[in-house]
Amino acid sequence: MQWFETVVDYLKNFSTYRGTIDAYDILEILIIAVLVYYILVWMKTTRAWQLLKGLIVICVFLLLAYFMEMTTIMWLAKNLLSFAVIAIVVVMQPELRHALEELGKKNFLPSGIFSDSSRREHELFSEKTISEIVKACSEMGKAKTGALIVIEQKESLKDFERTGIEVDGIVTSQLLINIFEHNTPLHDGAVIIRGNRVTSATCYLPLSDNLDLSKELGTRHRAGVGVSEARDCITVIVSEETGKISVAYEGGLERNLSAEELKERLQRLLNRQGEEKSRSKHIWKGRSKAKNEKENIS
Repeated sequence: MQWFETVVDYLKNFSTYRGTIDAYDILEILIIAVLVYYILVWMKTTRAWQLLKGLIVICVFLLLAYFMEMTTIMWLAKNLLSFAVIAIVVVMQPELRHALEELGKKNFLPSGIFSDSSRREHELFSEKTISEIVKACSEMGKAKTGALIVIEQKESLKDFERTGIEVDGIVTSQLLINIFEHNTPLHDGAVIIRGNRVTSATCYLPLSDNLDLSKELGTRHRAGVGVSEARDCITVIVSEETGKISVAYEGGLERNLSAEELKERLQRLLNRQGEEKSRSKHIWKGRSKAKNEKENIS
């Protein structure tokens, strides 16, 4: 393995390289150190941490084999390396995808570049929609009717919508209660809400593999937490066993909420959307004003 021999050679002759290090090399080392640090921090929260410890053991073993001149083992390692890289990518596919999604959430670029300009104002959450959701969840909780309601925010949920049945109806408590009523065609699965409309029902959601979740939670709660881990949505869950209301957001779960507490959580979401809307309008007005002033000067 050429790279392995290069590393060993560098370690043996490290003293001869010290005189050739300049400011750019130091900057490069700092950048790599920061990248390695953040990669390790990310790996600590995923299954990749166990994989990393296994790779460290293998690397230590190969290092010993190299110094002991175990040529057969080194030949096998050299020929299996390309397959090992592909195997690691396949095994770590969910974690790598999640890491890239998290990177995409960072605001490195202006929000207008990749934003969905076709999103209209009437698609924003309204106070009436909040009241209808709270009323429906309260009534279903009293009747111990299980429910799973996913509310879209910035990130699209269209890939989950495709797993269900299109509804496209205005959010009302009667509609939500009828959807989740026992022995009805649409009661099994999740309902997805975009703005003030129910877009789809009977949608399938990814289950969370968070080991810290209580063992008494069923599939409905794990699906609610799972979709909140994958997207920035807020999920409302009504337990079929206890009638208690829970809210999942960013992988966290708040349980046993009252109707008032549920309304407060949803209003917080509405206020945040309103602030972002007004901020974007303010930025656009500022740009338009600057453009007009420039035209007047010219």
